[in-house]
Order: sequence, then structure tokens, then C-alpha cells
Amino acid sequence: MSDLRFLCVPCDGIGPEIADATESVLDTLISELGLSIDLERDLAGFDSLKKYGITLREELLEKAETDFDGVILGPMSTMDYPSVADGGRNVSGGFRIGLDLYANVRPARSRPSIQNKAPGMDLVIYRENTEGFYSDRNMYQGVGEMMPDPDMALSVRKISRRCCMRICRQAFDAASRRRKKIAAIHKANIFFMTDGLFLECFRAVSNEYPDVETEEILIDAFAALLIRQPEVYDVIVTTNFYGDTLSDLASELSGSLGLAGSINTNAENGRCMAQAQHGSAPDLAGKNVANPTSLILSLAMMLTWIGDHRGNTKLSEAGRLTEMAIDQVLSNPENWPRDLGGSVNTDEFGHRVCAAVGKLARTSVVIL
Repeated sequence: MSDLRFLCVPCDGIGPEIADATESVLDTLISELGLSIDLERDLAGFDSLKKYGITLREELLEKAETDFDGVILGPMSTMDYPSVADGGRNVSGGFRIGLDLYANVRPARSRPSIQNKAPGMDLVIYRENTEGFYSDRNMYQGVGEMMPDPDMALSVRKISRRCCMRICRQAFDAASRRRKKIAAIHKANIFFMTDGLFLECFRAVSNEYPDVETEEILIDAFAALLIRQPEVYDVIVTTNFYGDTLSDLASELSGSLGLAGSINTNAENGRCMAQAQHGSAPDLAGKNVANPTSLILSLAMMLTWIGDHRGNTKLSEAGRLTEMAIDQVLSNPENWPRDLGGSVNTDEFGHRVCAAVGKLARTSVVIL
């Protein structure tokens, strides 16, 4: 029996293609480094709706919680799903809430070899994942949006001390291991109570990390500053809606949303889910032209996170080796996928990353 079990859920659109490329990289890591990992696939999204009548089965969530050490989740076409009553459950939200994956971790790093609008940017955004304005996950029963009449729609935002404290602790812990700088992004000049509570928790946690330099920035000001001086920032911590928006902005500034890795974690229960940061791009589905970097990088992040969390040095270094391999491949324009201006297909890009992983492993660039 293998030491680890991963669940892969490709979902919709380009999901199956980029999941195939990601699995090929994992297979190479297993072969080259002797990792003991089993991988199982299951259905969510439209394939699940067609077979089971619902986009995300409760049974699948229960399996993910009890039977697997990590989840690899592809992109989904949530906007095209039917209503919840007709089986259109939000797959991403379902996994995040079902596994209590409260920390969405999204790095954004500019590579000199790839044209970008943010030279020198190397930051990571810690986004609270389980409440805020997200109406499908901020109520115990029901949803946080309602229509009292056909001409009025209301939305409720939930911010809790418990969730603010735990995301801030994770972000401060990351900052203490990076450049010891952290910025809280908020709009407390308007949202006095909700963002005010978030800032109260941020300041409380900051007392536990006296060596970490702190800053509090309004979200509108930060959006401008991210363009003006992206190299200044290290760790960003914020609430759900702000973090979703800012992480896409940062990733696009770094070169492409297709280069953006992402994991969802819970440091207390040890669960982690790798997830492509971008959408399902249904217009590209089945054409073998999508860039799989985001999901491959997310796998690398998950390997590193689980390895660090469990003290498994071999697994941690496997994740870092994968990131090095991707950097090597992307450093040559002849290897670029179409969204970067190249012509390399999805599967071929995966093969080239696999080759780089194998070469790095065999030449002992990292200590395993």
C-alpha cells in the first residue's frame, strides 16, 4: 500500500487535458524519486451531473475527507451549471467548505524570460476561503443572497473572528519564513464592522510575530500600488472577495493567469487541495492547446505543503524540483504554450516538464 493517496477531479472544459499533463508529471516524480503515491480519478462538474444528476456528490466529499491525503481539482464551468435545485452545486466551494480548506494560497512571481507588467514581483496572497460575500458558503442553512421582490436583490457578507484569526496566523507564519513583510488589504473606511473586525484580528496576530513588518492598505489603493510597485510586497492577507480579485490581477501582471499555481489548505487538519487558478475555457476544450502550467504548479505546491506539514523532506523537495523544472522549461520560448505566444500543445508541454524533472532528479540538483 502506498504512503499517500491523491484524488484527481478534472472537472470541465480544458480540465481533463491539463489534468492528464499534471498526472504525467506526478508519474515522473513517482518513478524518478521513488515516491509512494497512488492516484485515483473521480467525476465532478458536467460529467457528474450527467451520470449522477448533481455536479458534486456528497459521497465524493466524504471520500476526499476520509480516504485521501490530497486533492487535485481542475477548473469548472460554474456559471453554466443549472440551479442548485437542479443539481448545479458549486464544486470549488463544496470542496473548500466540505474539507474546511480556509486558506487559499496564491503566489504571483514574474519570470525574467516571460514578458510581464510587474518586473521583480514575488508575492503570495493568503485569501480567506470560507465566508465573506460568497453566498453559497456563508450561512449554516440557506444562502447569503435573496430577492425580497423581483426588483430587489440583497447580499449578506459574513466575517467571523475565528476565520480572520486563523487566516492571519497562516499568513504571518508564511511572512516569518519569507521576507518578513505582510500587508492586510481591507476597506475599513466603508465596511466599519466587517473589515474592522478583520483588521482587529490582523493586529492581534501581529503581536505574536514582532519581527514581521506590517502594513494596512485600502483595496482600491493597493490595486494601484500593485501596478506601480509590485516588487515591494511579500505576503498579502485579505478576505475572500478581495483576495479572489487581487490574486487574478497579480497573476496576470506576472505574465499570464495560466502560470498561476494555487492551493487550498487547513494547517490544523492537514488537508490540502491543488487547484488551477483559472477557468475552464470551454472554447479551448478538446483542442490540446491549453496551458497546463497552473495545475502542474499547484501540484508542486501541494507536494511541498504536505511534505513540510508532515516533515517528509523527500516530498517537499519533489515539489520544489517540479517548480524548478517548470522554470527551466519556460525559460526557453520554444517551449511556450499558446497563451504565452508559443505553439506547444498541452500534452507536449507536460512531456517537456517531465523531461526536465527527470534530468534534474538524475543530476541531483536537489537533495532528496
